[in-house]
Formats: sequence, C-alpha cells, structure tokens
Amino acid sequence: MPTDNHPIIIAGPCVIESEYLLSTVAEKLTTINSHLGIDIIFKSSFDKANRTSVSSFRGPGLEKGLQMLSDVKSKFGLRILTDIHESWQAGPVGEVADVIQVPAFLCRQTDLLAAAARTGRVVNIKKGQFLSGRDMRYPVEKALDAGASEVWLTERGNSFGYNNLVVDFRNLYDMLEIVPRVIMDCTHSVQRPGSGNGMTGGDRRFVPMMAMAAKAFGATGYFFEVHPDPDKALSDGPNMLYLDKLEDLVSALL
Repeated sequence: MPTDNHPIIIAGPCVIESEYLLSTVAEKLTTINSHLGIDIIFKSSFDKANRTSVSSFRGPGLEKGLQMLSDVKSKFGLRILTDIHESWQAGPVGEVADVIQVPAFLCRQTDLLAAAARTGRVVNIKKGQFLSGRDMRYPVEKALDAGASEVWLTERGNSFGYNNLVVDFRNLYDMLEIVPRVIMDCTHSVQRPGSGNGMTGGDRRFVPMMAMAAKAFGATGYFFEVHPDPDKALSDGPNMLYLDKLEDLVSALL
C-alpha cells in the first residue's frame, strides 16, 4: 500500500465502458506514476448498481468486468480498486482487487462490510451522504470485527436538500481520529444527484478546489474519476475530471 511519503491517489473511469477506455486511462496513469514517482491505484466499476434510471448504463457485469480489471493489473502493473454491492461479490472481487470499496449508500450494511473484510484486502468505506464523520466509527468497527487488516474512509459530501451535496471538511479531521487513512472523493463530492432528468448532474470546475481544501484539513488521499472525454462518458460525466488535467492537479497536491 502507499508509503507515508505520498498520499493515496485513486483514479480511473467511473464505470468500465470498454477495453480501449481502460487501456487509455491505465497508460496515462502509468506515465504519471513514472513522472511523479508515485503509485496511483486504478479504479473502475464492473457494475453501477445504484444508477438513477433503469435505462442507465451499468457496466459489463462481474465476470467480464473482473477479467478486464485483471488485464489492466497484469499489463500495466497498477493496483486495482473496485466496489461491491452484494456480499457474494466480495470473494471473486478479492481475487483481483487490492482494495475493495463499500459504496456510500451501503456503508452500514453489516454483511457487506464483513464479506469485504474477510477477503483480507484493504477495505475502503465511503461515508454515507446521510452520516457525519464521527458516525463512521461504527462501520469501521464492523469491518475490523470481521477481520479486516486495514480500513480506509472516504469523504464524498452530504445530502443538502434535494439534488445537491455539500462538503463539511471537518468530517475529514473527525475521521482521522478513527483511521489513519482518510481520502477525499473530489469528483463525487461535486455531484448534483438526480438533477439531470433521470441522471446525476455535477460541476467538475470545483474538483481542484475540493482537493486543495481537503489537503488543508489533513486528507491522506484523493479520489478522482477521470475520462478522456467526460461529456461522452456513460456514467458520472458531469463531475469527472478530464484525464489530461490529472497530472497537473496531482503534482500540485504533492
């Protein structure tokens, strides 16, 4: 896992769209790693089970998606993070992923946390939009009780009325009292949930500012969903960062 000298950097497209997209992003991440002497973790989802609309693209599914992520890992030497939505997915995902992520909406699901923990992989729990930072000690306790060797927490904002999120950066400080690794999800935190006529909206202009503010509050990692052409992405396009802007932002954070 990351050394104490560098923050955790997690980046990749929201959902697996194609082998070409994964290779394009992975190649760029390896270049950034080489330039900056870091070790970015590659993130993408094999299934987005919580899309707004039934007609929204979800991804290639578990079997094909894991094979594609495994190919990225073997070809580019990148570590892998992906999320699970059901307990039975933890076992096969743990055979490929270095970090298993529990989505924000599911962060209190005891069986899901326990299944992720039993894989022996790092468990990254995203803070629910409905919880405070201090509330996250209970999901962490569940994962540790099930045998997790390492647990990270990720801030991604809180629901603020309808179709909006707000970030209380004090949550980062509070979560650092629970675990030593607290990550700022700089792209999901600029979402406007359900605001796009059956899709989630967002405003990627604020992504760099979210990252810099999180650094001031002691964040030990940063999560960026990136895409070569976010406006044509099949999921989360409005809040994804342009791939070619990632290196400058990570360099500034370092």
